[in-house]
Amino acid sequence: MSTFKQIPSDEPVREVIKAAFDTDLSLEGGWGYTQESVTIITSLPQAVPLEQLEHMFASMRAYLEMHMTLPKSERYGSINVNEIERHTIQEENHYHRVIYEITAMNEETYAALIEEYKEGYGKENFDIEAHFQKRKEATLKRRVTHWFDISNIA
Repeated sequence: MSTFKQIPSDEPVREVIKAAFDTDLSLEGGWGYTQESVTIITSLPQAVPLEQLEHMFASMRAYLEMHMTLPKSERYGSINVNEIERHTIQEENHYHRVIYEITAMNEETYAALIEEYKEGYGKENFDIEAHFQKRKEATLKRRVTHWFDISNIA
């Protein structure tokens, strides 16, 4: 299984998100890998629910880890982030600890499988079940935890 490096916290999260995705989010703190490196949500964009903002941030972090910071041959695409578990923790601050399952496929493998599908679909000797089994076997699944401090908006 692939391992992905945590994003360094050399630069403010808000600035990295702005530079990489041209999106300005009211975030401070770290990348949310642990409670100590929590991502602090200082305000919500207009008409964006909290869970949607958290999911957007989780997707951005996954894309940075699995695509933007890797050499081309190691990059993943078709990155999907799905929430599987959520905990609200009330201490001195108010936290969400959210666990996401991420599925993705190596970009080169994905491109080859798409090409195979385009060339084979509709032809008598194309085994579509075997093709989708290859896709399933090539799909990486990982679980990640995100810590969010929501004290400013709770």
